[in-house]
Amino acid sequence: MSGKGRKPLRNSSRHDGRQLATVTFMPLPIFPRPWLSRIAGTLLLSGLALLLAGCEATLFAGLNATNARKDIVEQHGIVFDATHALSLDVYAPTRAEHAPIVVFFYGGTWVRGERAWYRFVGTTLAAHGVITMIPDYRKYPQVKLDGFMQDAAEAVAWTHAHAAEIGGSPDDVFVMGHSAGGQIAALLATDPQWLGGHGLKPTELAGFIGLAGCYDFVPVPQDDPIMLGVFGSTAEQQRRGQPVSYVHGAEPPMLLLQGTDDSEVEPSNAISLYRATQAVHGDTTLRTYPGVGHEALLFSLSRPLRGGAPALSDILAFIAAHPHAKAATHAP
Repeated sequence: MSGKGRKPLRNSSRHDGRQLATVTFMPLPIFPRPWLSRIAGTLLLSGLALLLAGCEATLFAGLNATNARKDIVEQHGIVFDATHALSLDVYAPTRAEHAPIVVFFYGGTWVRGERAWYRFVGTTLAAHGVITMIPDYRKYPQVKLDGFMQDAAEAVAWTHAHAAEIGGSPDDVFVMGHSAGGQIAALLATDPQWLGGHGLKPTELAGFIGLAGCYDFVPVPQDDPIMLGVFGSTAEQQRRGQPVSYVHGAEPPMLLLQGTDDSEVEPSNAISLYRATQAVHGDTTLRTYPGVGHEALLFSLSRPLRGGAPALSDILAFIAAHPHAKAATHAP
């Protein structure tokens, strides 16, 4: 999730004594008739999403323009779901063979974002020997939880089936996400129903990497129109989208990265998921970065923070630690 001028939402769930937080737009205006309110709400959300998307597009364009990388191959617009017109971009080391693969899901509060904005993620990881897939997924209000989770599972299944063709291995497919994308990737790694529709299990993933993801948010406050629209109005409905709800000890290895100065998705989300997996003897590592905010954590993959790029180093070390992971090979 991201966006300037939003206040964090308070959340009553407790795991470390602190309140969890998500993000919201300003409350919708009140209309006398329910159907008018629904229409106005949809238009307002769409308009605000377009406005924010325009600002973010400019920001990401500048970031991508200064992130030139050599010795990588880029393939854009590969269709993985023709029915819904969904495509993905591939960033790979030159002549990669048996390289690890990361499927990266971007954030944007489940309402906005484009895969092209995150070229810097793909080129950075590819420059370090990791094939990176950045797929589309449908967004709210076009779809809700089931829609974008089906898209995410479809992208991972496509990657698994075509891993060898792009220089990787189906044994080395990781899922990774930032913010709302972290929630999507984490749910793939915890709730077996999504990959199960493609004959896969979460344990067949090499691992999950979460950057400031939203993992523990029930109950959603009643003044958050986006999250209520995406996940439902009742706690029972909302738990379907909450990754921590599904932790039972059969998850892939996890790496949770979190800035301590994140005011959009509070660190208590990562702490909650970490503690839940540790309670069932899961293989989870939590890394926190003092003084780092929500977007800064993601941007540090391309533009290292002062003192280095600890998040990138932690990601590469986590991928390399997988027993099947191999360094990508390059031509002499």
